[in-house]
Amino acid sequence: MKIDVQLGEFDLAKAGAEGKRLESMGFDALWSWETDRNPFLPLAMTALSTQKIQMGTNIAVAFPRTPMVTATMAWDLQRASHGRFMLGLGTQVRMHNKRRLSAPSDSPAPRVREYILCIRAIWDAFQNGAKPNFKGEFYEFTLLTPFFNPGPLEHPHIPIYLAGVKPLMCRVAGEVADGMHVHPFHSVRYLKEVLRPSVNDGAKLQGKSVEDLELFSPVFAVTGDTEAERSEREKATREQLSFYASTPNYRDVLELHGWTAIGEELSKKARAGDWESMGALISDEMLDTFAVSGDFNVVPKLLQERYSGVLDRVSIYYPVPPDADPEKWKRLTDAFHP
Repeated sequence: MKIDVQLGEFDLAKAGAEGKRLESMGFDALWSWETDRNPFLPLAMTALSTQKIQMGTNIAVAFPRTPMVTATMAWDLQRASHGRFMLGLGTQVRMHNKRRLSAPSDSPAPRVREYILCIRAIWDAFQNGAKPNFKGEFYEFTLLTPFFNPGPLEHPHIPIYLAGVKPLMCRVAGEVADGMHVHPFHSVRYLKEVLRPSVNDGAKLQGKSVEDLELFSPVFAVTGDTEAERSEREKATREQLSFYASTPNYRDVLELHGWTAIGEELSKKARAGDWESMGALISDEMLDTFAVSGDFNVVPKLLQERYSGVLDRVSIYYPVPPDADPEKWKRLTDAFHP
């Protein structure tokens, strides 16, 4: 199992130094997300300041960008990082695509399937001079003159990860992706009974299995050096879990455990803007289901015991604090690299 890290919030000018700091701690990969910033730009900085650590998007929202735009950005980052880039894509929920991103929101599963196939066709043209001949229901790539072709790479294989929660998107990931971004709002039971079998169903269409894909997920960890730090982290974790549990798109996870009513109550509070009281609805049982809890020194063992054979790479949900002791985090990564 690999241990990755989330790239935190900071000034873009400091991204290179942050990448170098995280690499020195021994992480296998760093992931940049798309919330209030572009997920690709920090990786351009970290690609130039690091030597070994992999890097990727977790996630970049697919539909606001055309396949050509995404394919070209990924190609540039793969070239700059000398083969260390991973393209992580997600579809985002309908409301955000339509009202915030002005992007298509219909047929997300078949659309993103075609999106990925189109990107691969574009990369084939970049690398091998393949004739542009992709025509789908949603996307077309039938023109590429030499002026717009960036040319081949030394490391042309860019792994594509697809984010998903529901079985249909998991099947798409299994069929057309190299890996999957598992949502942090998950349980091991959900991974074993719903997600992995669905990924496997899609993989079988290509003569593969779920074992041929790399599954990654950030994991909630309630930890800290002092009781006060652990209490603060527990409060923040309950609040974040309540936010995810209030979202209908993630309701399948709650339904599996018989917590549908709690999800509905959280949705009511979210609609009313009652964010402060939502965390209290996350019971101790729910916290133990969705998060590991313990002293920092035992967190590696807890993660490995929980996710061995289920996930291939994990990270702690929250980024490494700017003032963190690098030796402490180095001990954590060393535990994953016997």
